[in-house]
Amino acid sequence: MQDLLKETGRIFDIQRYSIHDGPGIRTIVFLKGCALRCRWCCNPESQSFEVQRMLFGGKEEIMGYDVTVEEVLGAVKKDMFYYRRSGGGVTLSGGEAMLQPRFATALLAACRYEGINTAIETTGIAKWEVIEQFLPLLDYILMDIKHMDSKKHEEYTKQPNTEILKHAVMIAQSGANLTIRTPVIPGFNDTPEEIDAIAEFTKSLPGEHRLHLLPYHRLGEDKYKGLGRDYYYEGLPPMDMKRMEPLLKAAQSFGVEAQIGG
Repeated sequence: MQDLLKETGRIFDIQRYSIHDGPGIRTIVFLKGCALRCRWCCNPESQSFEVQRMLFGGKEEIMGYDVTVEEVLGAVKKDMFYYRRSGGGVTLSGGEAMLQPRFATALLAACRYEGINTAIETTGIAKWEVIEQFLPLLDYILMDIKHMDSKKHEEYTKQPNTEILKHAVMIAQSGANLTIRTPVIPGFNDTPEEIDAIAEFTKSLPGEHRLHLLPYHRLGEDKYKGLGRDYYYEGLPPMDMKRMEPLLKAAQSFGVEAQIGG
């Protein structure tokens, strides 16, 4: 256990009292570094592994700092009461937590030792031998499936989806408690046909798995300005319920347990 506690990783935030990214009240640990460059990413400060400076609310903030598992665990354990009352726990997010496998698996193992429920939000972009290390340490896996067309996926995220889809099947075959999450982005995947394809894929996975449709929002727009970057969707209004409801019905028509948000 002592070796696990000394493992070091790089994060950019710890968010307490979250009711998203897994069941119950959760603490979200945001790790630095991602292999994708999604045009709509609401955490652009997560993409680079490097420590960055970002102007936010008129103040310069440092995005990224190194921590030990012991330090993060200390923050996580502050809310044990709420986890137990709500069935919550800790969720690793990012960025892509699987790109820091030594630190992330050590943190998950330490949480398990303390009896804390564990989850991860992942793109599934890591190598399979890395993903395998995580599976025994997780109670929930929230996996993004953004599009079924690999060419369009690469155009909007800088990565094809061939390995991602293969890994989703392999994760489902492992018996993991898996939820597929799809950020619904205007002009990218906001048609019934595109959501149909994702729902059909979700339904085809071994076992029973959920599909969460996450409406596009603009909460990360100011972060791009703070990092000196252009925001691809500048001025685009968020997805409203009127536009989301037909997509939800399309997903549910495949017999998938689907919902908006989550």
